Amino acid sequence: MNLTQFSRRPTCEVRIGHTVIGSGHPVAVQSMTNTDTNDTQACVEQIKRIARAGGPIVRLTAQGCREGENLGNITAELRREGFDTALVADIHFLPEVAAVAARHVDKVRINPGNYRTDHGELDALIEQCRERGVALRIGVNHGSLGKRIFDELGDTPEGMVAAAMEFLRVCQKHDFDQVVVSMKSSNTRVMVIAYRLLIEAMDSEGMHYPIHLGVTEAGNGLEGRIKSAVGIGALMADGLGDTIRVSLTEAPENEIPVARLLVEHFASRPGVFEVKHPERYSPTVFRRRSTITTPVIHSEPHEGFRLLESTSENPTAELRAAILNLEQADEPVIVKRRYEDTDLETMAVKAAADLGPLFLDGLADGIWIDAPAFTPAQIREVELHILQSARVRFSHTEYIACPSCGRTLYDIEQTLADIKARTGHLKNLKIGIMGCIVNGPGEMADADYGYVGAAPNRITLYKGREVIERNIPQEEALDHLIELIKKNGDWTDPEA
Repeated sequence: MNLTQFSRRPTCEVRIGHTVIGSGHPVAVQSMTNTDTNDTQACVEQIKRIARAGGPIVRLTAQGCREGENLGNITAELRREGFDTALVADIHFLPEVAAVAARHVDKVRINPGNYRTDHGELDALIEQCRERGVALRIGVNHGSLGKRIFDELGDTPEGMVAAAMEFLRVCQKHDFDQVVVSMKSSNTRVMVIAYRLLIEAMDSEGMHYPIHLGVTEAGNGLEGRIKSAVGIGALMADGLGDTIRVSLTEAPENEIPVARLLVEHFASRPGVFEVKHPERYSPTVFRRRSTITTPVIHSEPHEGFRLLESTSENPTAELRAAILNLEQADEPVIVKRRYEDTDLETMAVKAAADLGPLFLDGLADGIWIDAPAFTPAQIREVELHILQSARVRFSHTEYIACPSCGRTLYDIEQTLADIKARTGHLKNLKIGIMGCIVNGPGEMADADYGYVGAAPNRITLYKGREVIERNIPQEEALDHLIELIKKNGDWTDPEA
């Protein structure tokens, strides 16, 4: 990682259908369908909407052999209609489905946590992918590590890296370089540290595979966009990322403009910024630089803080260098940046990507967004969401909500809106809203409460990792969730 200037990490070239990533190619954006993979026409129509929005890569779940086989029909219909969108099969639980899907798609995403330790299934899949020219994504998710690694290293960034490296070494043994790797989490700090540790591990073994970036279960609206921008932005500022997905609990095509904005925002990051004290920076171990425990927003009292304002086109590197060059190492600082944008979401994404990483790394103590097009209340909301997304100050209920896919067992977008309407006034709570059990219990591991699809229109409720009620009819589940929150003393009535 270069602290003084921006440079993209060199990677090998990987072809995903008609889209090529890595080796200096532009960062590609992507999304995922939330339609039933057995419904050919519904999938094709949604893929077309994603493609028209500017997404050249689309992922579909293939949870069983039937869905894996139907990817052939989806591909054929899409090509018949003149779309060359690269298609990716997402495999969970059943490794044998990867072999079925690989006959029809351009890339297969597998989760190491679902594979046996003898690697025989992976050996066979690699040879099949080589034969057809299919790329492979080693997709590690925080919360779904295999039992052996979980028992040894726990649900940690180190465990995630160990899982990825084990599979990458198999690919390297086979001299198979059409590989992409991801380390996704809904916890931005875990996600960023995991990717940085992965890069260290890959570099030490001469691996240069492209990186897919994403924050899982980011939620929706302004909150979801800011959370994604903080996590993805921190890594893009490091020069990482060859393809990205912004995971929103919204229509999949809504993800593409946000992802493209991030790509454009990091297309050029000029300037060289001398860093006098690199030893003060710890990219893979979070530690607070100063004694300030709760970072401030600019409208709050901030006597005793130094103000550092960015004026360059590389604000993250500029401000990081200024902080690391302070004569007093632990002097509290407020970081400031001006934005002339007139669209609130655009300004919020840019500010989150520029300033959020400084809080994720424990460097900054206050945030000041200078954006004349917006009201003080709007700016305050953005600033607070950036601090929360960086996990340094919690002021809202946090919703760990998956974007949904073909595995989702209920209308998660409407459900998230309903849960927000009933619980949005609560403070300092984390509520997980997950479509199914694939990532549900694991990805929401640090949530206080969980609402997880268990069967069609049936919900299981969690308190932390503990199942409290199973298979509740969905029409009753929200009331049960509220009662669970009240029973545990975490409820307050909305202010009149």
